Amino acid sequence: MCGIFGCYAPNIKISADKAVQSIAHRGPDDAGFLEANGLTLGHRRLSILDLSPNGHQPMLSEDGRYAIVYNGEIYNHWDIRAGLEGKYTFRSTSDTETLLYGFIEYGKAVLNRLNGIFAFAIFDQKDNRLFIARDQLGIKPLYYYWDGATFAFCSEIKGLIQLEQVDRSLRPEAFVNYLHFLWSPGEMTPLKHVQKLLPAHYLSLELEKLPPQLSPARYYDIPFDGNYSHQSEATLTDELEERLLRAVERQLLSDVPVGFFLSGGLDSSLLVALAKKLRPDQRWQCFTIDTTGMEEAEGFVSDLRYARQVASHLDVRLEVVDAWPDIPEFFDTMVWHLDEPQADPAPLNVLKICERARAMGYKVLIGGAAGDDLFSGYRRHQALRWEPLLNNIPAGLAGLLSRLLAPLDSAQPTVRRIRKLLRGAGQTPDQRLLSYFSWLDTDRIKSLFADSVQLNGYDSDAHLQRLLETVNGEPSTLNRLLYLELRSFLADHNLNYTDKLSMATSVEVRVPYLDMELVEFSTRIPPGLKLRGNTTKYLLRKVAERYLPREVIYRPKAGFGAPVREWIRKELSPMVEERLLNGSLVESGLMKQEELRRLVRDNQAGKVDAAYSIWCLMAVESWLRQFTPENVRA
Repeated sequence: MCGIFGCYAPNIKISADKAVQSIAHRGPDDAGFLEANGLTLGHRRLSILDLSPNGHQPMLSEDGRYAIVYNGEIYNHWDIRAGLEGKYTFRSTSDTETLLYGFIEYGKAVLNRLNGIFAFAIFDQKDNRLFIARDQLGIKPLYYYWDGATFAFCSEIKGLIQLEQVDRSLRPEAFVNYLHFLWSPGEMTPLKHVQKLLPAHYLSLELEKLPPQLSPARYYDIPFDGNYSHQSEATLTDELEERLLRAVERQLLSDVPVGFFLSGGLDSSLLVALAKKLRPDQRWQCFTIDTTGMEEAEGFVSDLRYARQVASHLDVRLEVVDAWPDIPEFFDTMVWHLDEPQADPAPLNVLKICERARAMGYKVLIGGAAGDDLFSGYRRHQALRWEPLLNNIPAGLAGLLSRLLAPLDSAQPTVRRIRKLLRGAGQTPDQRLLSYFSWLDTDRIKSLFADSVQLNGYDSDAHLQRLLETVNGEPSTLNRLLYLELRSFLADHNLNYTDKLSMATSVEVRVPYLDMELVEFSTRIPPGLKLRGNTTKYLLRKVAERYLPREVIYRPKAGFGAPVREWIRKELSPMVEERLLNGSLVESGLMKQEELRRLVRDNQAGKVDAAYSIWCLMAVESWLRQFTPENVRA
């Protein structure tokens, strides 16, 4: 697990040292550079497989023609290497070398042989061609910059902005995305010339003939097509268990100690139980966060007692990490590491757990991310039960009911959930699916921006709508929603903060639920075995019944977060006043002070549920101060 960087800027002096140093946290164990044909490659190494100098990067092929910089883990790399033995001479046991010769042998076709997490670049010095790619599900990040003269890529945006020639002009539409979703789906970032390389995409570039517009190509898509298994529930339960065991076994591959996140929820608890079955004599080290106190404020149930119950049941060690750091102190640090102004306090929990794990000697943690996205685990999935009713409620009646709820406090969980549900009345089924991801009304968002900011009718939902159009062959509304989760919310929100805040402490996080064989199997599970009545993750729970207490399996869902609504109204109100009303949002000319003030006032009065939107605005303000120090105007 590492950090990668590359820049092609012929005849321009670049500050590669500074760029690579800015991502040193991703790889404190080693650093390397290569300059050839106008291209500079840089690498920071976190040694996980083959700890020897043989894993140094940039790594060259035996003949010196090809060079690779790579961030990730290929869990099936020994299987791939078996097909290459005799054709190539291997000097290490690292998956980097397997990937390098795999690409030389198979070209871009190697991508669909890979089961792992990766972002990499391979440079063919003979043909002066650069190939960069990102894993199928976007577990590892990769950004690229292209302004028509300079091309660069990096694991993090902060590396790109170290280049003196980089144009830091803003893209205001991205800020609309963050306020609408709390994250930005698709390629867009806050910088006009910086884009995310989408999951399952690659760029193949002839460096001397770069086109005005770069067009990444997709090499894979999740197979949601309505083709479900006809096996019995019992058979599918057995098969799911076997695939889960194989996924966990693959991801235990490591030459350094491996630990586990253990929230006490179903997903992480089951992974620890499976690891215990695979290696019964190992007393795994697990980590959890103490979120006691958030239950009433956010409508969740504290995880801690369940985590302790699971640890005792499985006989594993549990390290409890205190939550709720000093938010003003840590807020800017969180945004800096996120690279993007996402609005979620959960990254702080990841940061604190990984800090403790690293201090205890753990470079690798395994987590339960994506269980909800594969098998259905969010409240919006349960809301699909109301689809028949919403199809028959006239929009006028829904509006009347919403007005009757208006005097009630939006901070109350039941009130805000009913309001959100009623918003879908009178919409098409696809429009309702998109609305489940919305946090603030589009008109209200646009009213915040200064009159000089040109949004040109920008539609935040357009990217998600295009995603839905790619799965028109999938008849299940639940599966269509799960496709959106996997292609947007998971990749652009959960996986981004998990990677960035763990790597901020030089810890690699692995996600067995995103094993490629398991992901593809999940699309064949009949929807009724994912969500049955109001029971989410039905089939996964059936597997868990073989390992865990029923009280853990069927407990109320908790959140890996914080009491944001209470914080914004109370403890953080001075921070809100300082940053929103007197900070970079107004000083830069991006937003209107009076509209920001009105949003804060309406949230305090309970007229709108805007606490997370206000958190997002503070993140945007922090991002502007840290990523555009010259205060570039929109």
